[in-house]
Amino acid sequence: MANSYFQFKQFTVHQDRCAMKVTTDGCLFGAWVAEQVALPQLQGDSREPEVGILESPFDKLRVTAKTILDIGTGTGLLSLMLAQKNPTAEIDAIEIDAEAAKQAQANADATPWKENIFVMPGDAKDMAFALGKEYDIIISNPPFYEKELTSPDLQKNIAHHGTALLLEDLLQIISGVLSPGGWFYILLPAKRMMEAGLLIKKYHFVVTKTILVRQSTQHAPFRIFIEGKRPGNDEEPYSKTEMAIKDEEGQYTESFVKLLKDYYLHL
Repeated sequence: MANSYFQFKQFTVHQDRCAMKVTTDGCLFGAWVAEQVALPQLQGDSREPEVGILESPFDKLRVTAKTILDIGTGTGLLSLMLAQKNPTAEIDAIEIDAEAAKQAQANADATPWKENIFVMPGDAKDMAFALGKEYDIIISNPPFYEKELTSPDLQKNIAHHGTALLLEDLLQIISGVLSPGGWFYILLPAKRMMEAGLLIKKYHFVVTKTILVRQSTQHAPFRIFIEGKRPGNDEEPYSKTEMAIKDEEGQYTESFVKLLKDYYLHL
């Protein structure tokens, strides 16, 4: 049985009312996105990049993340991780499961960023457009599985299977509410990489980064992190990298530690 809460350095995530629990790959995704969004905003930043994290975290500029949308927030984990690194950003989080939405808001209300995180229960296909806003950053850890064997538990089906939000639905939402210079980030099973690429192209986005994640250096990739945006005049080169959560000795890798050290208690 999963723990009823997960304690981070600056916040606690309670999860007893959520079907989607805190996972290691979810934490890694949140930390990676927060690292991308928190890149320096001033041209000519002279700081030296850290060594060992995938690639230089200061390799390109980002728009200031004034507005962030978290689609399918679950426990609120991703919103909280981004709020820690972007404490002035306004974060809207949508969750279709009413109980999970209440818990996500309670988790946010117990943090220093409670005034900046707004959790809304409802279907993202309806709510995202109703808000009448555009977002600089859109993040999502959507239901992983489509057209696969489901569970008798309806709440788990909504969280884990695309019964309420298909990947194509998600990209249609992103297409409608992403600001012209904005970025989106999606976490998916690695086996859906080709499918995701075709759908992203269908909605006239470009993929700028992918990270293939392995459970250990001995395992095949099991997750993919995707960064994308609308095409622009100055196209950026596509970057594809890999990382492992644990090394051959079963210890967290240097890249994992550097991304999670600001969040995990014992790093």
